[in-house]
Amino acid sequence: MRKRAAPKADPTVPASPGTPRKKAAAAGPKKTAERVRERAAPSRLDQLQTIILASLEDDKAENIVALDLYGRAAFTDRMVIATGLADRQIAAMATHLEEKLEEAGLKRVQIEGTGGSDWVLIDAGDIVIHLFKAEAREMYGLERMWGPDLDEATVDPSEEG
Repeated sequence: MRKRAAPKADPTVPASPGTPRKKAAAAGPKKTAERVRERAAPSRLDQLQTIILASLEDDKAENIVALDLYGRAAFTDRMVIATGLADRQIAAMATHLEEKLEEAGLKRVQIEGTGGSDWVLIDAGDIVIHLFKAEAREMYGLERMWGPDLDEATVDPSEEG
């Protein structure tokens, strides 16, 4: 077998180091319009949240909490957290929520964790729903992480004295 000789570089063209892939990585992402996450219409969010809360109440979820995260989280505008007593109840709540949200016009509802875990996550875009068993909910403490009591208190300068 004969080995092919590498083609000789043209001495008139300056060589640039690296492969095209490395050059693209070094150049960084293409300059495109800045991706801005737009807020869904509040009336639409209120409508979806009402559907979610009603479905969870119908399925006997416990300790239902709804949090407004607009301006505090880039991934969603609202979060709903609820507790179920058993894996089957939590899986049923997730299935019912998916059906009701699809009836309301949401086509891309993503569900993670329905295979018998202590935590099911339902991503409905502008609203994220967490369904927990009581022990897992206490351990992860999402209310403590995202609750309004962690917001920095604003001090009115006129009240300082």
